Amino acid sequence: MEIILASASTARTKLLSDAKIPHSVVVSGIDEEAGEFAALSPSELVIALATAKARAVASMNTGRNVLVIGADSTLEFEGRAMAKPGRAEVAISWWQNYRGRSGKLHTGQTVIDVSTGESASALSTTEISFAQLTDDEICSYVATEEPLSLAGGASLDGIGSPYISHISGDASGVLGLSMNHLRELFSKLGYPWHSVRAK
Repeated sequence: MEIILASASTARTKLLSDAKIPHSVVVSGIDEEAGEFAALSPSELVIALATAKARAVASMNTGRNVLVIGADSTLEFEGRAMAKPGRAEVAISWWQNYRGRSGKLHTGQTVIDVSTGESASALSTTEISFAQLTDDEICSYVATEEPLSLAGGASLDGIGSPYISHISGDASGVLGLSMNHLRELFSKLGYPWHSVRAK
């Protein structure tokens, strides 16, 4: 059984590799800003995007014995989905709002068994508490450019890890792929975890 990760995320690849799950990476090309996703809540959005990514890559592998994993994450803050800040001034503004407060990190994932067409999805939600940062700390962090390409401009790993003071929930989900949910999804499709793990 071949496994394809429909994501360019190095954090997701690392989670799979650390768990001894052999896989390849194929980027879906899905436009995450497409209008069809605009009206969805943050938790609905990540499931919809994960499913769209998985379906796009599954369609490239019709008839093959392949499991495709699609995933998407977003930070919900004050009721809205925070995308990737992209620009330094946006990231600074977001972090000035975050400090000393909490948000919800949603990760949606969908697994498709290309050979049968069956699929299964799951949502991981983790509460994230942000440290009480000074403006200097925020500007110094944003100057590294790390947060510019992160969902919500924040992550539990990397340079910004000291700025997350507490999480309540699924740690691997915060990194982009809930490994426990992935195990359950594989099992639901008839592939126990030990059967896909490298020997």
